[in-house]
Amino acid sequence: MCGILGIASRTDEVFAEIYDGLLMLQHRGQDASGIVTYTGENFRERKANGLVKDVFKAEDAETLRGKIGMGHVRYPTAGSLSAAEAQPFFVNAPYGIYLVHNGNITNTEEQREKVTAKYSRHLRTTSDSEILLNVLADKVADAIKVNGNADPIRNLFAGVKMTMERIQGAYSVICLIAGVGMLAFRDPHGIRPLSVAKRDADGDGDDYAFASEDVAFGINGFTKLRDLKPGEAMLVDLDGNLHEFQAVEGNLTPCIFEYVYLARPDSLLDGISVYKTQMRMGQTLAKQIEDSGLDIDRIIPVPDSARPVALEVAKATGIPYREGLVKNRYVGRTFIMPGQAERQKSVRRKLNAIPLEFDGHNVLLIDDSIVRGNTIKKIVQMCREAGAKKVYIASASPPVIYPNVYGIDMPTKHELVANGKEIEEIREELGADALFYQNLDDLIWAAQEGNPEIKQFDCSCFDGNYITGLGDSYLETLESSSRVSQKIEDMPGTGSSWNAAKLASG
Repeated sequence: MCGILGIASRTDEVFAEIYDGLLMLQHRGQDASGIVTYTGENFRERKANGLVKDVFKAEDAETLRGKIGMGHVRYPTAGSLSAAEAQPFFVNAPYGIYLVHNGNITNTEEQREKVTAKYSRHLRTTSDSEILLNVLADKVADAIKVNGNADPIRNLFAGVKMTMERIQGAYSVICLIAGVGMLAFRDPHGIRPLSVAKRDADGDGDDYAFASEDVAFGINGFTKLRDLKPGEAMLVDLDGNLHEFQAVEGNLTPCIFEYVYLARPDSLLDGISVYKTQMRMGQTLAKQIEDSGLDIDRIIPVPDSARPVALEVAKATGIPYREGLVKNRYVGRTFIMPGQAERQKSVRRKLNAIPLEFDGHNVLLIDDSIVRGNTIKKIVQMCREAGAKKVYIASASPPVIYPNVYGIDMPTKHELVANGKEIEEIREELGADALFYQNLDDLIWAAQEGNPEIKQFDCSCFDGNYITGLGDSYLETLESSSRVSQKIEDMPGTGSSWNAAKLASG
């Protein structure tokens, strides 16, 4: 999960607007930030580890000049955590291409071999995004050989088509191309979101923007046009003209976890309101709560993303809703913090219990999802220390029991608290008095109700059905990677003897 944003303006410098837009997408990645702009002659780039507000300063407006540019907030799912892995990435031929990417490529090793051996390209990082960029560059170069260089837009669209025929996985992409303009495209399944917006440029034509979520548009005065179709590419040339191209036939299958946790509630993804989806999740979850017959004094959400769900559960059941956990807004989202130890340590910094709401009461905690289980386990402990008699848990999503390989940091099943366990075993591990999970069919209904034209969602982390298909060795290779091995060492109860080979075989 990353956040990407591109703006092509007819009249104004875009650095400040990209900066503001990335702030609206900061929830999608807190590890690194990057911006590149284009003056019509030169690229200007800055990227580093850290939040947007920490990486960029006011003086960068003088350096990052240009009326067209793009930015990225990184949440690492492949590659290392070093600043060298921060995006955007660049290749100088053909044309000169900068790329930002949200998603995850699943045939990386095959493509890495072709890029380095067959095409003799040198890769500077372990990032799958750099592989994607080099494949695109190769394919555009192939198109130039066939078509000549008189029509670069034709060559770029042909390169995108051939790239989509080679690359497997999830990818929403924005590129800056020297002398041509801004290119955006989305994988044939539309797993990760990407939309386009327009703004009147005061009689000078139209400005265009592309973003992971439409919340990045309004702050800069853009009006969303639509979501890119799966398998579609768009290009805004340097004269401000928008070109559209259906590169390959697509079948929209968006990741359902976007609506559970990843996207902001004020976003509209593929015609579906994230906020209303979460409300419907609360309506279906309430039925389980009512049928349980438990004596519950109050419903308390785990802030922030569980609030819409908890409010609907309270409304449907008549159980009082209370804000019993206070969030420190200056601490990042623990789910996307690299390293298990850092995630655990940050829980106490992130949340504090109000004893008045817990002392002597039976409370139902509602969380949007339970992934590794470490955060909610600490929260249960906090509730008991605050005086709660009984602590029940309800997850607005089903048990996460399979790795998500399309851009969410769940690369190994051994990190998932629900993997291989019955509900009662999970309850005991979390230290709760009762545990409820959303039914998968109910979750699909909650999302699909917003756009009935979507017939299927990617629910792979819940049902193990990987929409793009995976090679037999892919998950084993992923689990044995250096980054995942380090994460395994960070897991509670695991030491150096818990090496990746043992986990992969288990």
